[in-house]
Amino acid sequence: MKTTLFLGIAAMFVLFTTPAKSQNETSAELKIKTSAICDMCKETLENALAFEKGIKKSNLDVTSKVITVVYNPKKTTPENIRLAISKAGYDADDIKANPKAYKKLEDCCKKDSKCDEKK
Repeated sequence: MKTTLFLGIAAMFVLFTTPAKSQNETSAELKIKTSAICDMCKETLENALAFEKGIKKSNLDVTSKVITVVYNPKKTTPENIRLAISKAGYDADDIKANPKAYKKLEDCCKKDSKCDEKK
């Protein structure tokens, strides 16, 4: 009985005194130039990246066409993130948009569009 109680107390001591890793130790930030042109593009890209493994958050600045991605480098790579953007139909730095995905984009989200950015 005393042994069981001692082991329980020892286990609790270990659990409560072990430092938790901070979020910054497993996060990296990446900025990628995209071909996005409007708020609909922003929604499409951010939603697509929300389902990618290792991506914690993303934010597209429509004016500069740069998406900032916070991710876990142990779970994904910058190359995988760029490929995910391409698969959503947009250019990602030097990786061109996947042609099939690009065709599925709304007309206002295509590169040669005269998109009304207030959408």
